Amino acid sequence: MKNQTLAANLKKDFPASIVVFFVALPLCLGIALASGAPLFSGLIAGIIGGIVVGGLSGSNIGVSGPAAGLAAIVLSAIGTLGGYQNFLMAVVLAGALQLVLGFLKAGVIGYYFPSSVIKGMLTGIGIIIILKQIPHLFGYDADPEGDFSFFQVDGNNTFSEIINTINYIKPGSTLIGFVGLAVLILWDKVLSKKGKIFQLIQGPLVTVILGIGFFILTQDNTTWGISASHLVSVPIPDSFDSFLGQFSFPNFNAIFSPEVWIIAFTIALVASLETLLCVEATDKLDPDKNVTPTNRELLAQGVGNMLSGLVGGLPVTQVIVRSSANIQSGGKTKLSAIIHGFLLLISVIIIPTLLNKIPLAVLAAILLVVGYKLAKPALFKTMYNLGWKQFVPFMVTIVGIVFTDLLVGISLGLGVGIIVVLLKNYQNSHFLHIEDQSNGKTKVKMTLSEEVTFMNKGAILKELDNLDEESMLELDVRNTKYLDNDIIEILDDFKHKAEIRNITVTLVSERGVVENPSSYIDFFNLRAKTKNTTNH
Repeated sequence: MKNQTLAANLKKDFPASIVVFFVALPLCLGIALASGAPLFSGLIAGIIGGIVVGGLSGSNIGVSGPAAGLAAIVLSAIGTLGGYQNFLMAVVLAGALQLVLGFLKAGVIGYYFPSSVIKGMLTGIGIIIILKQIPHLFGYDADPEGDFSFFQVDGNNTFSEIINTINYIKPGSTLIGFVGLAVLILWDKVLSKKGKIFQLIQGPLVTVILGIGFFILTQDNTTWGISASHLVSVPIPDSFDSFLGQFSFPNFNAIFSPEVWIIAFTIALVASLETLLCVEATDKLDPDKNVTPTNRELLAQGVGNMLSGLVGGLPVTQVIVRSSANIQSGGKTKLSAIIHGFLLLISVIIIPTLLNKIPLAVLAAILLVVGYKLAKPALFKTMYNLGWKQFVPFMVTIVGIVFTDLLVGISLGLGVGIIVVLLKNYQNSHFLHIEDQSNGKTKVKMTLSEEVTFMNKGAILKELDNLDEESMLELDVRNTKYLDNDIIEILDDFKHKAEIRNITVTLVSERGVVENPSSYIDFFNLRAKTKNTTNH
């Protein structure tokens, strides 16, 4: 049975891993370039993020690797510490600090970010991906892949870079970029529904093969040929010894430097926060509604960063771009993340020359599709319909991410979310009472308080996860005047788990008693409308 399940998952995980590999490859190289680190250091981080962190993580669909959000910190740190080896010592220490955070169960911090901010983060990143990939689609690669900041390392900003692109359009890159985009759309909207072969062979793989073929056929053509600067640039070792020579090792004497410890604390905090935010976001995107154990994730990231620092790699975090590409491609288990790590390892050893024939315009097309799926226009309408308490933090987060960076945008959105909470007279979320344990079944009564907000997510989620199989839950919301959309989403996600664990849910409200509601979202939206009508 397990073998059948493994085989069934592998049919989905392997194609997804190929897509994640093609997304991760230019990002690993681009983030290393933007960080002022050796190019190979980005690949090391990607390999460890896939194989090691992917294996240790409790997330089924999260993918780890070097993060764009840390590029500025890394660039500054290398200069401050006076060398890359000293910086690697800081990465090792940052990993050790993450282990401490995991053992202290600091992962609960991830539950205190409202859903509106998380969705704003996903949408903002989607918009950033689209804006950043437009120049690459036309063959203008002044800003490296992986630079997601508004103010770029090349001196321009996101919008001025797009305007500059007009003067540097390359016919060959533009043609294969748009052909690749057309193939991806056709594959997603039409061909994938026509047969299993089109589900097994992913559109991004076909697009990459077309890109390599186009480069080979046109490399001698002055008009349509693609120059080396517009291709993937994986370091090519001359021999096995030169391959081993690409690995760097930390200067352990630097452990006594206060500056190293300061940077280690900075990396640990920022990397942990980005990871927890990504975990929350990927869980939102996960069609199977799995809940990632956040403390275990911190432990996995800590091990990954210690190992990455020991062999010359950049800091590692869970990354939303790769994770969302994994989800969009049908990845079901951690196998997809692990396999993508092995693909990175094998490819840089065996076929670096072939990889260096991939036009960046083709990879830009793949990322554009990923970005669009994260920032679908329909989501704006959905968030607007939820009311200003959801829409305002959502929009503030998006604007903050687009015009600054990830952490600033998240901080702004969170600040607005906290103000909303303060306006709603925050109280305790619920009262719990175990009423009966007869007939081998536990009956639990959960009475929600008058005001229940996103800050209560962790407590309610914990209580729901702790319910025994085949137990009976009575959820009393008769006294609840304000129920945050985050809590409603938790209840709706729990519905799937309750079915699997044979938990009977009885919802008690002013409108009566409902057993195992088909949709909590529909129920509470209707309840809200009914209340408004009554009050009117």
